[in-house]
Amino acid sequence: MPEPTLWDRFPHDPRLEANAPLRASDRDRDVVTDVLATAYSEGRLTREELDERSDRAAAAKTLGELPGIVDDLVATSSSAIVPRDRRAEAERRYRQQRQSAFYQFLTPSLICWVIYIATMFGGFPWPVFVTIGTGLNFLRLVTTREDSILAIEKDLERKERKKLEAQRRKELGGGTAPDEPEMN
Repeated sequence: MPEPTLWDRFPHDPRLEANAPLRASDRDRDVVTDVLATAYSEGRLTREELDERSDRAAAAKTLGELPGIVDDLVATSSSAIVPRDRRAEAERRYRQQRQSAFYQFLTPSLICWVIYIATMFGGFPWPVFVTIGTGLNFLRLVTTREDSILAIEKDLERKERKKLEAQRRKELGGGTAPDEPEMN
């Protein structure tokens, strides 16, 4: 069984974005104060730093304020890495993709329609094909919002998993796995 970490002492892990806005309890502040006292007794903090950080811990209103007080005092391992809020990141990336797709649709469509109007206004409206062709990706993104966000979330999760696996291999001293070529 893995050894409990500092973060296991909290009823709600303050590193998680979902828990960050929760109000900090006296027990939560005491955990941070214990870490500070240990760091001071080991000579990793000066008296001034201890006082300043203790004041910050005592004044902390939310859980999200606590990790920053001890983050340079607590060793992190791959098991202590907490995934970011993938949903919020996926939604942000979706908005970027949608905006990019909109401009990729709008720019060539407008250019073609301006050329059409300026040169042959009465002929066959050929810019319709450009408008349809460039609008398909934008239309797809707008009509499949939830599916697009879920696909982005899965991609983010896969990348985080790969990063954690690489970090575990590094911590174990293995570098790359036997079936993976080493990249130089």
